[in-house]
Amino acid sequence: MITRPKVARLGESEKVSFGPDAFYQALLGDGDTPIFLGIQTSEPGYKTEVHVHPYVETLFVLDGEAEVWLVGKENEAARLAVGDCVAMPPDQAHGFRVIGDKTLRTLGIHASPERIANFVDGSETGAHGYAQHWSETE
Repeated sequence: MITRPKVARLGESEKVSFGPDAFYQALLGDGDTPIFLGIQTSEPGYKTEVHVHPYVETLFVLDGEAEVWLVGKENEAARLAVGDCVAMPPDQAHGFRVIGDKTLRTLGIHASPERIANFVDGSETGAHGYAQHWSETE
């Protein structure tokens, strides 16, 4: 638990690659705050692997446009633009993708002190709840 303000600086945050088209920078979430917070930067054409979190995940669009959906309800996908946010329900498989030709930047707020992602395809997650779905040569 923190006892004084905790400052996180995006410029000092490690970039964790999500393949050739996206990376994630964690800002808070080393166990001493009740949330995990970070910024994902995704290039046009990027689409997440379908995954589940055991808690609410909120995405806020900083730049670009996205489409988000729940598995089985793809026909109800929501389109998000700058300033929009969505809260994804816990324990429900979901994904998002970049819409258009602009870079998408999202602020992800995980209602957990650590990021936990369980991938529907059975992929193992590494440190910080990230999974690798690409080859090292990409």
